[in-house]
Amino acid sequence: MTTEENGRMDLEAVRASRVDGGTKGLPPGLGGMALGEVGRQGWSLLAGDLPLPAAVLRKSALDNNSAWMRAFLGRFGAVLAPHGKTTMAPQLFDLQLADGAWAITVATVQQFEVCRRFGVPRILIANQVVGRAAIDALFAALADPTGPEVLVLADSVEGVRALAEGAGRAPAGTRPLDVLVEGGYAGGRTGQRSLDGIAEVARAVAEAAPGLRLAGIEGYEGNIHGADQAETDAAVDAFLDFLVTAAETCDAAGLFTGERILLSAGGSGFFDLVARRFARAALSRPVELVVRSGCYLTHDSHHFEAMFEAVRRRTPEAVETPGRLEPAIEIWAAVQSTPEPGLALLTAGKRDISYDIEMPFAIKWFRAGHHDAPVPLDADYRIAALNDQHAYLRAPADHPLRYGDMVCLGISHPCTTFDKWDVLCVVDDAYRVVDAVRTYF
Repeated sequence: MTTEENGRMDLEAVRASRVDGGTKGLPPGLGGMALGEVGRQGWSLLAGDLPLPAAVLRKSALDNNSAWMRAFLGRFGAVLAPHGKTTMAPQLFDLQLADGAWAITVATVQQFEVCRRFGVPRILIANQVVGRAAIDALFAALADPTGPEVLVLADSVEGVRALAEGAGRAPAGTRPLDVLVEGGYAGGRTGQRSLDGIAEVARAVAEAAPGLRLAGIEGYEGNIHGADQAETDAAVDAFLDFLVTAAETCDAAGLFTGERILLSAGGSGFFDLVARRFARAALSRPVELVVRSGCYLTHDSHHFEAMFEAVRRRTPEAVETPGRLEPAIEIWAAVQSTPEPGLALLTAGKRDISYDIEMPFAIKWFRAGHHDAPVPLDADYRIAALNDQHAYLRAPADHPLRYGDMVCLGISHPCTTFDKWDVLCVVDDAYRVVDAVRTYF
């Protein structure tokens, strides 16, 4: 995960940034040191060297997940532009780029600026950019001959007009801004709902040349839900058909001028359907098939794990790709009180772990001097509620947990766990700290 290994990003400033005992998850009383020194301290989570709660990333799982997604998408000729908002960690972007990521995707100009600062070579803003200051930031990057390639979405003529005005304010010699027209669906979020609407926006982009350039068609299928998995999958397939038809319509009208036409979609639940459908698109120019999954890198213990099992059931290539995605992110907490039968209070809460989709999951526990390694917990142990700094672990009345024991919590939804930590320690399979990752939310 270093610049020296892949030459793609400049992480010197990240590794030189300072941490100390006031950094959440690091030992109290720690004098200031560079982030890059954390992995050389010989700390061990299980030995009690880190205060709890602590967020850790399992290095073996990160490496596995990054390699698995690269291998899977390669079966369809697809490339990955992982959504950086999941982690907002340049060191993890670097790992993804080293494993062949085509770009890093972001949702806001602040996230764009983080990517630009640390040298991401191609940035896709999978969102509408609104406001003069935000639009001018894009063209400032394009005015720099050493700056990144930039792609952005548009779903209205008004949005295209604002981007074109930004191009008009840019200095001579500024590179054109690549625009993907966004398609949407009824009840969804952004995106044109009709083929005529997409064609109108695409034509506006084409007419705004040379400041703007029509690069392709895009959509987001991740929020589509049906009554069951089969109905959901069918609705996703129908939406993907709509996006391909939109690309065919714009292609027939001669609106694309680049060497390739981009087709992009793919949240972390339906990336297989996206890769399969877009791989069959027949356009007049070669297709760049861009999938934007973000949560695959750390995966999780339930929500995306269930989605991944659905991928494996419906897509033979997912089973044929060696290995599988594994949870890489864990939150460890201590038992601080057992005030009544069947209840243990843990030292983690809403400030530390995601709860927007589901409550965390108690998956294993450890007692120093008693266990050689963490021991699994079964479904009788469940997190029933969270306060700011407390987790209510319901357990059998005769549970063995006591003050000081360590409990590992799995998550659903990595995005809203990462944003609660400035620094996450990276550990090996024995929970020895081998590195640290900084986030920039």
